[in-house]
Amino acid sequence: MSVRVKPIVFDCEGQQLVGNLHEPAEPRTRGVLIVVGGPQYRIGAHRQFLLLARQLSAAGFPVMRFDYRGMGDSDGENLGFENIQADLGAAADTFVRQCPQVKELVIWGLCDAASAALFYVNRDPRIAGLVLLNPWVRTEQSLARSYLKEYYLARLFQRGFWQKLLAGRFRPVQSLRGLFETWRTGASRQSGDADAATLPGRMRQGLAAFDGPVLIALSENDLTAGEFRDQAGSEAWQSALARPNVQIESIAGADHTFSRAEWRERVAHLSLSWLEGW
Repeated sequence: MSVRVKPIVFDCEGQQLVGNLHEPAEPRTRGVLIVVGGPQYRIGAHRQFLLLARQLSAAGFPVMRFDYRGMGDSDGENLGFENIQADLGAAADTFVRQCPQVKELVIWGLCDAASAALFYVNRDPRIAGLVLLNPWVRTEQSLARSYLKEYYLARLFQRGFWQKLLAGRFRPVQSLRGLFETWRTGASRQSGDADAATLPGRMRQGLAAFDGPVLIALSENDLTAGEFRDQAGSEAWQSALARPNVQIESIAGADHTFSRAEWRERVAHLSLSWLEGW
């Protein structure tokens, strides 16, 4: 299917934001709004957002990717992912105005963009679904617990650790001290699954209040994804994640930004299949 790609500039509270709209010749009524996460812009790490937009729009789904304030080519100050509700609203308004065939939107976000989507989703009735990749739920405690699981435990199964130990280059006192401090921080468990004021607590509330389809994709080899899996094991998160509208997938071997083509293809295939499944 032929797709027209055009640059767009739009206003958000007096600042100019920059984006790109991928508009199929025969657009479907469901559009995908790709939100950047972390210190990057709308092309995405390893061109992932651009390549994804091409694939989805070739299947008929209009796609808009944009830089919120202070990111990429957009004006203004970066207020942080927890404060981009106005940016998301302005982007959604622009999307449906530029592509009037679109009647409902899906927000697609990686890392803290996924977190921002959960803060915004229940404010806008046009948002019909969410795709969340490696959502950012970091607290001091969750980071410590993930280090224990993803790093310290994994080290026991690495050849380099045992070679270092046998060669006498392992420093047990320093290592055990670090392990104890990490364990103590993680054990304090000021967990976001219980405290609604924390970052993960507010994200959980946003997810629990949303009844539309949700796809969560987690990289196998990523600390951020490990922190989310840790949160997801709590009773409060389980009640939100176990609902039939939530689909959770693991991307085998993948890192945080899906740096290999095979991982990006897996994400694109999952996203497209999910979009076509409802």
